Amino acid sequence: MADLRPVIIGVGEASERIDAPDYKALSPVALAALAAQAALDDADAPEALAPHVDVIAAIRQFEVSGPGAKPPFGAADNFPRAVAKRIGADPARAILEPVGGQGPQHLVNEFAQAIARGEMGMALLVGSEAISTVRHLASKGESRDWAETVGGQLEDRGFGVEGLNSQALSRHGARTPISVYALFENARRAKLKLGREAYALEMGRLFSPFTRVAAGNPHAMSREIYKPDELATVTAPNRLTSDPFPRRMVARDQANQGAAVLLTSADRARALGVPEHRLVYLHGGADVKERAPIERQDLSSSPASVLAAKRALDVAGMSVDEIDLFDLYSCFPIAVFNVRDGLGISSTDLRPLTVTGGLPFFGGAGNNYSMHAIASMVRALRHHPGDVGLVGANGGFLSKYSVGVYSTKPSHWTGFESAGLQAQVDAWPAPTVAAAAAGEGIIETYTIDYAGPAPHAVAVGRLAGGERFVAMSDAPDIVDAMIAADPLGAKVTLAADENGRSHIKAFTPAA
Repeated sequence: MADLRPVIIGVGEASERIDAPDYKALSPVALAALAAQAALDDADAPEALAPHVDVIAAIRQFEVSGPGAKPPFGAADNFPRAVAKRIGADPARAILEPVGGQGPQHLVNEFAQAIARGEMGMALLVGSEAISTVRHLASKGESRDWAETVGGQLEDRGFGVEGLNSQALSRHGARTPISVYALFENARRAKLKLGREAYALEMGRLFSPFTRVAAGNPHAMSREIYKPDELATVTAPNRLTSDPFPRRMVARDQANQGAAVLLTSADRARALGVPEHRLVYLHGGADVKERAPIERQDLSSSPASVLAAKRALDVAGMSVDEIDLFDLYSCFPIAVFNVRDGLGISSTDLRPLTVTGGLPFFGGAGNNYSMHAIASMVRALRHHPGDVGLVGANGGFLSKYSVGVYSTKPSHWTGFESAGLQAQVDAWPAPTVAAAAAGEGIIETYTIDYAGPAPHAVAVGRLAGGERFVAMSDAPDIVDAMIAADPLGAKVTLAADENGRSHIKAFTPAA
């Protein structure tokens, strides 16, 4: 029988730093093409592999991740085919994936199963970002022409942002990832009953080892090693962004990075002369989507992400204790805490939780970070044959989660599906949310956003009747009181305005 077990045969990365002597200000297509060619070369096949690519699937750049987006320097009309043209490939299908950091692992899961069913022979997955270059050139008043007309077939899967956030949060000012994740983080702090300083140090202890990994990664955007207290302490260069996050605790979006992954079947790899030691097998996977944050019972965790990780392990026939290496998506500490704690991994466990250095230090290469994680994982597993690695990829607001379990050990492939898992998540009960809250309530979580001209407070809590509320305040006396005293558990008096927003009119800290 044909051996259709899906394998990764090649991975590639490309990057450049604006302070490097060989800096070229490469476009996203150019970075992606370098990474794609590196993945083809990494397979170490005796013949060119580009003509064998049936599908090229690309991750959407941040600058084209919303309706009406206009990249400042222009963009290719068909990003995947622009990359394919540069590497000498002409695949039957070109795909542009929706928004979300889960995308790279989701594509691996999707095409691994298509390969195992015999529906296709080889898939090239690719993505890139040149955010740092765009900002750097714009700050100097320079421009580039990155517009490119390629044409050809393109399966554009849309933006995929529906249901990620809700009007209840966005109308009160919690629109961006940093402000929504801050709500999650402070909800976890409330559950642990920790003060601000103690929790900041816990975040620092989590991320300090990440900085050591990034320091040894040639593609990392930051290679400085930080101690826990250096990450936790607010200083001028480590300013508070949205409470509780100092700048060094959040994803580093100023990155110029590209990555690619080449997938095929074990039989096809051998037929093309790919050496056996290059093969890394996918043993299990899962994909799941949570409902909007305000519709979740508990804002301190995302159990759907944990379920996805557990399902991937079940499919692989392994326990979490058998995993040697992890890369848990790390846009903010809560994304790592959530899966680490949910899988029962101790805070003193010595197994690394990143193989890249993580988004705040390696770089938050837009929706494409986990392509780098998979590339780093493949190289690490080849270096330690027989070890097992787990990649957890997160999108939205702890909204979409895709997981893959990898090893050089041949898999006992059975395939997998996540429909049942998704049905389970969809059936979870949702809290009742007050449309325009007024009256007395208790704060369950909050953030204070320092991005604007003055601090802006957002709070989520429960009214006396049990309904969830979302409220805000720009009033200096209220915001200053929330900065001075811990808002968790505080009593508030709310009033609604004509636009359906609730305002904090009185604030009394918990005793």
